Amino acid sequence: MQTLTAHNGVPIPHFMYGTAWKQEDTGRYVQLAVQAGFRAIDTANQIIHYHEALLGEALLALAKQGVTRDQLFLQTKFTPVSGQDHRTPYDPMAPVAEQVAQSFESSLEHLHADSIDSYILHGPYGRWGLDKEDWEVWAALEKLYQAGRAGMIGVSNVQALQLQLLCEQAKVKPMVVQNRCYAALGWDHAVREICRTHHIVYQGFSLLTANRGVLHDPEVGAIAKRCKTGPAQVIFRFAQQVGMLPLTGTTNAQRMKEDLDIDRVELSKEEIARIETIAV
Repeated sequence: MQTLTAHNGVPIPHFMYGTAWKQEDTGRYVQLAVQAGFRAIDTANQIIHYHEALLGEALLALAKQGVTRDQLFLQTKFTPVSGQDHRTPYDPMAPVAEQVAQSFESSLEHLHADSIDSYILHGPYGRWGLDKEDWEVWAALEKLYQAGRAGMIGVSNVQALQLQLLCEQAKVKPMVVQNRCYAALGWDHAVREICRTHHIVYQGFSLLTANRGVLHDPEVGAIAKRCKTGPAQVIFRFAQQVGMLPLTGTTNAQRMKEDLDIDRVELSKEEIARIETIAV
């Protein structure tokens, strides 16, 4: 599988399997995804939407099948209290830096791991800028990175101004950004431009579910017909060709294989330019 590389030189497989909303079926779908060929897996220590511990059980099962930890890229997240329910994986009354430390140790335990390949803040505390808590979390992430316990650090659900502030003021710049990607907003063009400038790997999620209209667009259908593939695969390949790392959360084994088969698809410059502005 091809890779993308951030400014710290760490490569990530260029397609990632997302485990959100899988709940008790998390382990089964992760095993299907890895058997299909996925080698990068995204989760979070947030029991409302993810089941990190079941991913960990799947990793143990996969190791017995010959797919060991060193063959996989694992990414998880620190989720602030506002994104948790009563099952918070840390003491919600502890200082923010201690919350990060506790959540990280909990993730290691869930995943049966000694380190995390990519560890990211699930979303800034501030709505527009960055709050005091954001800088406290980031300092804790920097500490984990500098200690070699996290191979990359980053942020999710971030706006352009917030990302620019991190790039300008943090001791260690983000290596990864993961955002919901809307075609109507130019596929998150402003944030992607900052990522391109600073050599940050941009991960796009909800590429299909946030853009259902695009999937039914006649021009996308025509491109899919020419490439002998489906509209979903056209969007994923478009994402890769403009420098994104797409996430998919499909639970269908055949679609997993179809998604990974997009390496054979090559969109023209004209097709890429059209999809860039198709819903703007």
